[in-house]
Amino acid sequence: MTSATRTLMGEILSWAVVAVVLAYAMANFESVKGFTATLLGIELPQDGEAAATVKSANALSQAPNSRPLGYVELAADGSGHYRADLEINGRSVGAMVDTGATVVAMSHEDARRAGIVLSSNDYTHRVRTANGIAKVAPVTLSRVRLGDITVRNVEGVVTEQGAMDGTLLGMSFLSRLSRFEIRDGRLILQE
Repeated sequence: MTSATRTLMGEILSWAVVAVVLAYAMANFESVKGFTATLLGIELPQDGEAAATVKSANALSQAPNSRPLGYVELAADGSGHYRADLEINGRSVGAMVDTGATVVAMSHEDARRAGIVLSSNDYTHRVRTANGIAKVAPVTLSRVRLGDITVRNVEGVVTEQGAMDGTLLGMSFLSRLSRFEIRDGRLILQE
């Protein structure tokens, strides 16, 4: 074996050892964290203490009886749907929250209201909807705002004129939030 080959094999072995150690550390993060804290003489807060610290810090940063920034609650309408007034590209658009929609889906009319002007050549994709197959134009919405929540560069589609009523606030917006959940009949969204 030549000297260059031995050097190369040594480098490969060194990097393999580093990869194994990192994989172990990631797989056993809590154990490694505890061992390191003990080794360095650092006392880590217990889970309850950490949560209490975060809660008290949040309480100090907010006025009494106020919601955290980037937090919205929606009540269900009479049919059990969650509807909201959005601001898309700075223009007001009503929407229904739809976790079954992959992207924000806008009617032709709502898109026009939001300043999105399309030609018939823009409707290049076909999608399967609850009403069958529809032609849509893919768009990127520069800004979608719901109350205190703002998400930029949101993937969306616009349906052909008359193909759909309204706008569906789909997963391309919802998945960018830190959480969304239904609790006590209310939809809670947090940036």
